[in-house]
Amino acid sequence: MRLFNWDILCSSLPAVCISAFWFGGLHASVAKTGAPASTEPRVVVCLGDSLTAGYGLDQAQAYPALLQKSIDSLGWKFKVVNAGLSGETTAGGLRRLDWVLKRRIDVLILALGGNDALRGIPLETTRQNLDQILTRTRAKNPDVQLVVAGMLIPPNWGREYFNGFRAVFPQLAKKHQAGLIPFLLEGVGGKPELNFPDGIHPTAEGHKIVAANIWKVLEPVLRAMR
Repeated sequence: MRLFNWDILCSSLPAVCISAFWFGGLHASVAKTGAPASTEPRVVVCLGDSLTAGYGLDQAQAYPALLQKSIDSLGWKFKVVNAGLSGETTAGGLRRLDWVLKRRIDVLILALGGNDALRGIPLETTRQNLDQILTRTRAKNPDVQLVVAGMLIPPNWGREYFNGFRAVFPQLAKKHQAGLIPFLLEGVGGKPELNFPDGIHPTAEGHKIVAANIWKVLEPVLRAMR
C-alpha cells in the first residue's frame, strides 16, 4: 500500500495557532485531469487542517492513511491523498484550492473550520469559504462525490456562535448533496487518553476512531463508485 501525500512545510509552533504555507501537488503518478483510465485508481482527497495532516504523528498513523488501509483491504482502486495542512483555516483552504484541483478529484472529504472557530472568525465568512470550496470542486468535476466533516467547539464565543458554527456543516452538506460526518472527533474530543497534552490533537489511537467515523460515511460512497 502506498499513500500519496502533499509536501508540507510548517513551523514547530503548535499546529492550531501557527501560520504555515503549503507547496507542491499530487504525486505525478496520480491520474491527470480527465476521466481516469480503467487501470488507474480514483482519487480521494482529504482537505483539512492539522487533524488531517496528523499533527505529532507519522503520516502512516493519520486518518487518511488508515482510510487507505481500509480501502486496500477490500481490494478497491482508490488512492487517498492527505491534503491536510497544520494551522489551516477555511480561507487558507480556499486559497490553495487551485493547487488541489490541478489533478482530478473523484471524492473530496472537506474537514476544515476548526481553526476558524478558535480564532473567532465570523460564521458567515466560514460558511462562504466552505461553500466556495464545494462549489468550485464540483464545477471542476460535476461527478465528484463530496463529504463534509462536521466540527463542534467549546462555547468560548457564546451560545449563539456555538450553535451557528455547528449548523454550518449540515446546511452545506444538504445544499451540495454531500455526505455528512456529524462530528469528526466523535468519541475522541474531550478524552485525554486519546489526545496529546494540548487536548486538541488526537493520538494514533484517536486517529483510529476518527478514521472509523469517516469510514461510516465514506464506505458506501466508494462502494457505489466501484
